[in-house]
Amino acid sequence: MTWASIDLNADLGEGFGRWTLTDDEQLLSVVTSANVACGFHAGDAVTMRRVCELAAAKGVRIGAQVSYRDLAGFGRRSMDVPAEELAAEVAYQIGALQVFARAAGSTVSYVKPHGALYNRVVRDEEQAAAVVDGVRLAGGGFPVLGLPGSRLHEAAEKAGLPVVAEAFGDRAYTADGSLLPRGQEGAVVTDPAEVVERSVSMARFGVVTAHCGRTVAVRARSLCLHGDTPGAVGLARRVRDRLEATGVRVEAFA
Repeated sequence: MTWASIDLNADLGEGFGRWTLTDDEQLLSVVTSANVACGFHAGDAVTMRRVCELAAAKGVRIGAQVSYRDLAGFGRRSMDVPAEELAAEVAYQIGALQVFARAAGSTVSYVKPHGALYNRVVRDEEQAAAVVDGVRLAGGGFPVLGLPGSRLHEAAEKAGLPVVAEAFGDRAYTADGSLLPRGQEGAVVTDPAEVVERSVSMARFGVVTAHCGRTVAVRARSLCLHGDTPGAVGLARRVRDRLEATGVRVEAFA
């Protein structure tokens, strides 16, 4: 499956206080959707407000990047959170970001889990349903951005929420189309030329070479490039330039 257009998203606002990680302003000149940290794995009120204002000024869609409450572990540690608690915390994060998005003259356009939560809801039906319950609790039919074929997307579709399939230009895939766990060697693709080629392959042809060497289908409407990768801005520009040079329109899905 191929797309005439694709969305480029990046994780932004991943800092708090005096600590910064992502070059938000420069990345917002390249991407079409911004996954904004909502304070649980990164981000704080000032950072969220600033990123929303920048995104609104540049016409970039604002997404709530929700996570486990794990600031020390950057949201990448596995946690067992009761479903009712997780739903409430997801709604809390969306609501907090919505305040700043609306103040900037925009709105939250979609929801995307982060880190350990993102990987957990690929296969965990209960946690996936809790995330969807949190999205519904926050109000509005927010589209849910996630891995194609995930339990998260199954739960969202069952609840009547739009789903958006996502691919990763800078992450390695397994033979079944899931992401290679970060703890394994080669999980993060660091060669810029390879990231560009993989991104174009997924956007134009819906396929990517898995870590084992097999070609696997990756059908996605949005392509993620991690904002915390060294040289992220330059890499994002290279990916966008190459996509457009090969005839792929880069535009937001929401």
